[in-house]
Amino acid sequence: MTDPIADYLTRVRNAYLAGKKIVEIPSSKMKVAITQILFEKGYILTYKVIEGKPFNTIKIALKYHPQTKTAAIKRIERISTPGLRQYADVKNMPRILNGLGIAILSTSKGVITDKEAVDLNVGGELVCYVY
Repeated sequence: MTDPIADYLTRVRNAYLAGKKIVEIPSSKMKVAITQILFEKGYILTYKVIEGKPFNTIKIALKYHPQTKTAAIKRIERISTPGLRQYADVKNMPRILNGLGIAILSTSKGVITDKEAVDLNVGGELVCYVY
């Protein structure tokens, strides 16, 4: 697998498009950090890192609207790829859905959202957009 973050995002996207409640994904520090941000911003219900013999996994409970059964995540897409890295500084930070969505960045301060990056005055690699 050449891009594990794209695989992570694709598994989450496929799970909510299929209406699944839970999705399991192989774990890494970056994936756990992205999952933590999705949890803090209210895009997923909960998550748990499960220690396993060959590798650890992340078990994510997806969030849906109670009456309409629509997913909390409308779209999740990879921006920076291994073949074409995308970076943003503080002055050129993207606004996702006019501030309603989030951009997740990998910075020297860790994996953070676009709003946190502006507050900390740091730029970084654009990992994905979520709205």
